[in-house]
Order: sequence, then C-alpha cells, then structure tokens
Amino acid sequence: MYKLLPIIFLLVACTSHKQITGEATPSRGSYDAQLEYKPYQPKPTDRVISRKKYQDQLYGFWLGQCIANWTGLVTEMDKIGNIGDIQTGKFYTRADWGQPDQPSIWSQGKPSTISPTIDFVFTNPGGIWGSDDDTDIEYIYQDLLFTNKTCVLTGEQIRDGWQKHIKADEENYLWVSNQKAFDLMKAGMVPPATGDPADNPEFEMIDAQLTTEIFGLFAPARPDVALRMARLPIQTTARENAEWISGFYVTMYSLASAADASRPIKDRVLGMADESRKGLPAGSYPAKMYDFVKSRYLAGIPWEQTRDEVYQRYQVDQADGYAMTSQKRYCNGCFAAGINFASSIISLLYGQGDIRETIRIGALAGWDSDNPTATWGGLLGFMIGKEGVENAFNRKFSDQYNIHRTRIGFPNNGIDNFQNMALTGVYIVDRVVQEQMGGGVDLNKDVWYVPR
Repeated sequence: MYKLLPIIFLLVACTSHKQITGEATPSRGSYDAQLEYKPYQPKPTDRVISRKKYQDQLYGFWLGQCIANWTGLVTEMDKIGNIGDIQTGKFYTRADWGQPDQPSIWSQGKPSTISPTIDFVFTNPGGIWGSDDDTDIEYIYQDLLFTNKTCVLTGEQIRDGWQKHIKADEENYLWVSNQKAFDLMKAGMVPPATGDPADNPEFEMIDAQLTTEIFGLFAPARPDVALRMARLPIQTTARENAEWISGFYVTMYSLASAADASRPIKDRVLGMADESRKGLPAGSYPAKMYDFVKSRYLAGIPWEQTRDEVYQRYQVDQADGYAMTSQKRYCNGCFAAGINFASSIISLLYGQGDIRETIRIGALAGWDSDNPTATWGGLLGFMIGKEGVENAFNRKFSDQYNIHRTRIGFPNNGIDNFQNMALTGVYIVDRVVQEQMGGGVDLNKDVWYVPR
C-alpha cells in the first residue's frame, strides 16, 4: 500500500508571489516584465523549443523530485555496509520493497517516521509537499537568479541568499559540506572560497549534487552554458571529484532537452549518460566508477550484485583511487560524493528510464538514498512532464510546496506551487537564451531559438 506523506494539510491559497509577470494572451505567451525581449532572426540550425511544453516539463521536474526525495528518505542511511563502528547488516534487495523499514544509523532502533514500510511516498491533492535539502537550495538558487535578474550568480549573491534563507543556529537541514560552507559564510568568507579544501575539509561530500542539478534545466540543450552558470554554485561546497560529479548531473539535466524524443526513453537516458561521462576527467574515480557499473549492467548482472560489488570494490578494497575508507570518517563517508555517485549510476542504468523502477532501485541501493532518487526522479519527471508522472503512478498529486519546512524568508509564509515555480524557471531560461546563448525568444509562437 502506498503511504501518504505526513505533512499537515494547509488550506492556503497560493499566489504568484514572486513574479512580475506579463499575462499570456491567445496570440502571445506569458512573459517576464523585468526582461527586455529583443528581436531575433532565427537561423536554420537553431533548435526550436516550446516554452509551454517546457513549463510542463519543469512542473514534472519538481513533482518527480519531491516524490523521489520523500520516498528515498524512508531508507536514507539504513544500509551503509559494515566498516568502522557502524554496522548495518546486509544491503536491501528488491524483495525488501513493501516490507518493514529497518532503522537508519541515527534512528535509535526505530523505523522511519515517514513510512513504516519501504514504499512510495505521496502527497495527495489538498496536501502540501515539504521542502528538503534535495530541493530547497535549488529553490533558493532559482529565486536568486530571478530576483537578481541575472544568469550567473556572484559569490556575494550566493552568500547573501544563503544567509537570508537559511536558519543561522537552530535545526537548519544542512549537513557536511553545506554546513561547513555556511559556517564559513557567517565568518566572512565568500564563495568559491567556502568550498576550498584549505578551509572546507568536507569538499568531497555529496552536497553540491543536491543543490546544482537545476542549472542544467536553465540551459536547455546547452551543457556548456549550464556548466558555466553552475560553476560557482558547485564550488560553493565542492572541489575535485565532487565538483566533477556535480558537473555530470548538470550536464545530464541539460542534455535532456537535446535528446531525440522519438527514441525510447531508455535509449535517451543511456545516451545522455554516456555523453555526460565524457566530462569526467580520465583516470578520476568517478569516471572509473561509471565504467565499472556500466560494464556490470551490460553484462546482465542483477543490480543487487552490482551494488554489492561496488561496496566491495570501493569501500572495502578502495579501488581506482577511492580512498574514503582510509580517512576513517563518521559512517565511513556515507555522505561522500563518490560512493553515492556509484549507487546513483546503478539506479539510473538499471532503471532504464522508468521513473518508478529508477526510484525503487535508488531507494533500495543504500547509503544516502534520498539523493540519487531525487536526482533521477527530477530528471525523469522533467523528461515525461506532469502528465507523464501522473500516468506513471496512476494518480493525481498535490501541486503545493512549502519551502519554509526547511528554509526561511520567502513570501506567502513559504507556500508556493509547482506551476508558479515552473513559470519562474521559464523566465530564467528566457534570459539565459538571450544573454548567454545569443538566441531568441518568440512570444507570439511561444518558443525559444537555441543556437546549437
């Protein structure tokens, strides 16, 4: 039985509280009144992308990410292996889906408070999705881009945005590198210094992945532009392997708009992954992790066996330069970018573009399981759009979102909705297409012209 997310249902009318919006007419798409839309002569080689369809896809991104995030939270840190002081027993397998959740490393012997069983977690119409660390910093970055009328954030804008919207002292839903970067901001540092290994020893943790994937959606079909926009946000908390891994995800998100929609989604996803793999430096452990997992996938090895081999290879044997275990970190580096990257590639490849199966495998695969699930739930949700997500689960969902569950300082007591969030994303892409790509926006045809 599917579980309902235990969030208080709030009967709040959500308004378009952030935007200075030009209303759509029968002959013209909606527009950002803060942006001067310049005339543009399309080129025969331009990629033409529908703004209306893209808004639906962005809705699917937020919805898919929330479903996957909250589903993954049920099993987060339940299974991390048996190295060091924390012993979690055998990893989950597909047989554990629908079975009682086992305690995480910090739950004092109790199952998840979100769901007593390992299952999908939904919020029905009338309810409100709560923000979490997999969605809230992305929400902040989207807001900062829009309100600052920019495509590329400065270190000062990032610092000011974090300090405005993140609680300073009490529970603030930050961990490892995000928390350290925030502490450094409060001490006067400005990104990218906050992610420098000289001052942030957590620079190889997973944090940048959670916060920057969305930049790929702000630069459709142009990963070069997406990576330029994401570079400073990534370096706010990450360097080296963690930075390269984050770039992989940003590239995946951008390439989703360039993939041939006539091909099966499985083929599109695998092609996007192989293309994104080219951005990982040769010899780096993320590149070798990707190649190892893919080799096992192509060999027809069950995903559970591949996951067990990943654990043995990288956490026990410390192969391919992945030496996290020798650092003797808390929970053996269960938050590290590396091991969670390997786990995420398992769910991506074996999920084969099926959003349900990808989330299911991600939730069972182990380690920081809400993060890979949220990443791929968001990507696949974008690729299939709102209706595609609803059809995949054969149900309707809430479209309301409470950013104030984890963050502060937003209008309307933090209550927003996916339609409004998606429209904000469209307006950001309007600016990016003009100012970063040298392309154009046709409001009458409601399309972007994206130079290849």
